[in-house]
Amino acid sequence: MASAGDLFLGFDVGTQSTKALVVDVARREVVARGSHAHTMVDGLPAGHMEQQPAQWLEAVVAAGRSALAAVDASRIAGIGVSGQQHGCVVLDARGDVVRPAKLWCDTATAAEARELGERLGRAVPTGFTASKLLWLKRHEPANWARVAHVLLPHDYVNFWLTGERSMEFGDASGTGFFAPATRTFDQQAMAAIDAKLPAMLPPLRAPGAFAGRLAGPTAARLGLRPGIPVSTGGGDNMMAAIGSGACSAGVVVASLGTSGTIFTRTESPVVDPRGLIAPFCSSDGAWLPLLCVMNLTGVTEEVKALTGLDHAALTAAAAAVAPGAGGLVLLPFLLGERVPDLPEATGSLLGLRPGSLRPGSLYRAALEGTACNLASGLERLRNLGLLVDEVRLCGGAAQNPLWVQILANVFDVPVRRLRELESAALGAALQAMWAVARAEGDAALTMDAAAAPFVQLGEWVAPEAKFRPAYAALRLRYREQLARLHPGAD
Repeated sequence: MASAGDLFLGFDVGTQSTKALVVDVARREVVARGSHAHTMVDGLPAGHMEQQPAQWLEAVVAAGRSALAAVDASRIAGIGVSGQQHGCVVLDARGDVVRPAKLWCDTATAAEARELGERLGRAVPTGFTASKLLWLKRHEPANWARVAHVLLPHDYVNFWLTGERSMEFGDASGTGFFAPATRTFDQQAMAAIDAKLPAMLPPLRAPGAFAGRLAGPTAARLGLRPGIPVSTGGGDNMMAAIGSGACSAGVVVASLGTSGTIFTRTESPVVDPRGLIAPFCSSDGAWLPLLCVMNLTGVTEEVKALTGLDHAALTAAAAAVAPGAGGLVLLPFLLGERVPDLPEATGSLLGLRPGSLRPGSLYRAALEGTACNLASGLERLRNLGLLVDEVRLCGGAAQNPLWVQILANVFDVPVRRLRELESAALGAALQAMWAVARAEGDAALTMDAAAAPFVQLGEWVAPEAKFRPAYAALRLRYREQLARLHPGAD
């Protein structure tokens, strides 16, 4: 392990904001934090979800300086970066951004995803990077002609930090042109997009390696010394796995943010014949089968905007409504959906009766509808042979006690909230700590052993036996409405 007192800086560059935190190795705790919000590109047609990558860099500086103001920045010994997965950052030959980044939640490329899936004989989710590149080639040929480099969001931040382009196995496995089982780029998939794509991709770096070292100009902006090691980092789900203790088999985690994910670490790839469970690599040398739904906290934000009430008031009102929301069912597909595979779907509010449109009923329907959608994916993980005896919760929605209880009831297993809900930023800092320790000679140190002292669990929340029939009826009603409106979806 690195010497006592060393500090490690982790960033999580998400959809809504960038978070930064500093971990103290000796104290085994987070000692400083910062955050800075992002915005989307306004005025785009339905389905197009984009951000300016320059915003991420500004947010890294703002969040980083806020966190570093609380510590002795000269003690920072390593940096790690977590980033939203699947985004498409295209650079020209000078390294300048060609156009705004299409994000994981962009569904404008559904036709290209279907075409790639048919050509490759396997599912290519609309949110993955592959369909974004084919879309760009077809719809913006002038921009495509300028593209010299293709990066993912966290790769781009690493490039800005170090001046070096690279990609790692975990985030790469969410592109659609990477083979997770062999940890190599998929030549057939790249050829289906463009013969030039292999030359546009950066070299792959293995877990535990460095993406590079902090470059002078960027160090000056952050208020750090040049040369600090920057670990490979990874996608937000891979970093959340590290920060939530899912570095060993058997730990199932639900990350509850703008999107919702459920994942667990396995020693071999898990392949879903339908392609709904992503066969990702982890960022510590194993695999991370993962379910992703596109609609989670965005749904409750819409109810908040509609009612003008804050989440605390809405939660109190929803708690006074009986499970099942009086028969109200929300299919929460406001952004389309990945699981089930409905990229062009819209949300549906069903079972309306007098009183259904009161704030508490609407909010309860939002909590229950998103929980039922997550539970359908959890059942798919079970059907693929994965044991689910408990679920750890992280992310912003895990702060809502009613939502946590509803998840326990709908999942029908105990859930346990992590005390550090910003698990992706924590995972990034811990991966940096692990990489530095290995570089200093501790080659036998596992990521699990390095992370374990920093993962703290809260109290158990068990399913409520008295409401089991009500939640069984809710899940059945949800499935029936889904089958009625979207035949064949599962």
